[in-house]
Amino acid sequence: MTQPSLLASLDRRLFLRQLSAGAIGLICVSARRDSVLAADESRLLVHSKAPMNAEPLLPDLVRSWVTPVESFFIRSHGNTPEIKADSFRLSIEGLVESPLSLSLSELGRFEQHGVTATLTCAGNRRSEHSRVKPVKGVQWREGAIGNAKWRGARLSDLLKKAGVRESAKHVWFEGLDAVEDGGKTFAFGGSIPLEKALLDRDTMPGALLATTMNDQPLTADHGFPVRMVVPGYVGARSVKWLSKIVVSDRPSPNHFVADVYKLIDEGTLLEVAENGPIYRMPLNSAICTPTAGAALKPGRIEVAGYALPPGVPGVSIRKVEVSADSGRSWTEAKLNSAAADFCWQLWSAEVAVNSATKELIVRAIDSRGEIQPETVRWNAKGYLFNAWHHVAVN
Repeated sequence: MTQPSLLASLDRRLFLRQLSAGAIGLICVSARRDSVLAADESRLLVHSKAPMNAEPLLPDLVRSWVTPVESFFIRSHGNTPEIKADSFRLSIEGLVESPLSLSLSELGRFEQHGVTATLTCAGNRRSEHSRVKPVKGVQWREGAIGNAKWRGARLSDLLKKAGVRESAKHVWFEGLDAVEDGGKTFAFGGSIPLEKALLDRDTMPGALLATTMNDQPLTADHGFPVRMVVPGYVGARSVKWLSKIVVSDRPSPNHFVADVYKLIDEGTLLEVAENGPIYRMPLNSAICTPTAGAALKPGRIEVAGYALPPGVPGVSIRKVEVSADSGRSWTEAKLNSAAADFCWQLWSAEVAVNSATKELIVRAIDSRGEIQPETVRWNAKGYLFNAWHHVAVN
């Protein structure tokens, strides 16, 4: 195992001092959640409070390339767990030569890596699926997405320390939250192919056990003390409150891998069994300003939003186009940040509108020349909606 640098060691000692001092050690779930909502509810669209599911207001979402924690969407399937940092343990087991049980301090001794990556819920823009035909689940608009700086140990380093057996093909993750569904209670879980876990490059790990977000310890809503971050994959694979890693020869049997995060039409047992889990993010884009229903004066206006490349290594956003005449003509937008794997790009454009303008439309084109689809097929769970984004205006 590579020894951490002096700076990383100092950062780790500061982090652990904060824990022992009680700054973020024992989290009081109800008090902390109430304080967050009291401070930020006016800036969030809260879909549910128990469990907590909320997204930022769209103008706030695109104020900066790195999304502030207070403007980062919150996706939870169960209530936020109480976790004591000094008694926390992370286990690595399954098809490994040497199972591990790590404290936060021991986890901090692995080499620490930083990465900027976008997370998005598989259900982002689900409400647009529901306009075609209602679907269950949180009715996310366009804000279940955010770009943050994450830091922690690489999953591959932990697996190398444990010694992965030759028969291994998948890595399972399990959180400390308790999810109730169908009269049963179980932890939220995820799973990724082993090849993804080991796909490290100079600036992008295959997967990261993040302990900080935007240079601060994780908050309770975002997975304190450790969450998995899987760049390029839908947010469901970036399990929060991570407590267990299992190396296996098959995908996880957890309900949220085996049954839930799949593209299905009817939801029969056979259809669910025949379809594999969702992994990669699709090419997507959305308009964040002006917002739906805005009253516009004739003339030139500024339109701004985000574009998300697909979760394919080496593929980025090449172009974003905006239309004010139902797609008959397109204006190329300015990309306001450099291209980076698994990171969104913010964009802006000036377009002409008149009394006949009823909507604005955006579409993105990636570096392979793939164009965001004009329409997408409806699915029963409302996942991966990435059709052209339409914003009705007056």
